[in-house]
Amino acid sequence: MALRGIFPGRRLPRRLHPEPAAGPAAVPGAAAAADPAAARDAALGDIDWTVLPPGTGRSFFPAPSGALAAVSMGSPADTPVILVPGAMGSKEDFSLMLPELAAAGYFAFSYDLAGQYESAGAGPEQLHPPRAHYDYDLFVDDLISVLAVHGPAHVVGYSFAGVVVQLTALRRPDLFRSMTLLGCPPRGGQSFRGVSRIGWLAPLIGDRISADLIVWGVRRNFIRAPAGRMKLVNLRFTVTRRDSIRDMVRLMRHAPDLRAALGATTVPKFVGVGAHDVWPVRLHREFAASIGASFAVYASGHSPSEESPYQLTHDLLRLYRTAR
Repeated sequence: MALRGIFPGRRLPRRLHPEPAAGPAAVPGAAAAADPAAARDAALGDIDWTVLPPGTGRSFFPAPSGALAAVSMGSPADTPVILVPGAMGSKEDFSLMLPELAAAGYFAFSYDLAGQYESAGAGPEQLHPPRAHYDYDLFVDDLISVLAVHGPAHVVGYSFAGVVVQLTALRRPDLFRSMTLLGCPPRGGQSFRGVSRIGWLAPLIGDRISADLIVWGVRRNFIRAPAGRMKLVNLRFTVTRRDSIRDMVRLMRHAPDLRAALGATTVPKFVGVGAHDVWPVRLHREFAASIGASFAVYASGHSPSEESPYQLTHDLLRLYRTAR
């Protein structure tokens, strides 16, 4: 869910929205106007997102910040795909993608970020030595610990986690087979300044108020998300730590500009975004071009993994075959 609740957008039919490639090559199939994956996305309906697909494994991963709640599907002997949710999100955001990835011969693994949902016990106070706030190093070190066990892997970072994935790839490119960024901030610095409609307000509002406004908007459900989705959203807020949300928002207000460094890496890169993301598609397209990434736009809001999971997975599998 992440940021989309406070930035509503017009809903579109769930089909892949064609966009030109921003990198050296487009993800094959991204220009298809009609395909079976699009039909499956269109037929999703209202889903109870608190219920995991049959066969999903549950576990807790011992990361530096504490125990991270995780879900997985497929054989651990297969090539891993690590899916990292964003602020106020959770591993369930990728629920519909897990069976698709496993059926294609991959080991799909997702976890709640420290402080979020069932990883609420993980935080800076668990570090050695303890720290006062969640910071980028905490999230990067957690991801490195996951990749050290399961990698090298194809890594997907959604929204805030997209920045974490970028930082991790620059620190440990040897742990990456490819990098996919979904709806992540397309600019460094005060990343909220580029948000559609109200971005001009971002410099005028402090970190705490920004975080509280985002939480308020998500819980008010301005985008009229289905009841099954809001069931999970509201459940998460009963346990997600408010200090983790505030620290994540603070970090996004001071995001690093990594475009030049990312452009110099040889890790295959893909940027996917919803046509009605919180940031204009134009900024995402420019970001993808600047880092040499393939690019696709889906007929969704901020969450292609929830609204266009089958088309997104279809494109990821093509990317993974190319990366291999």
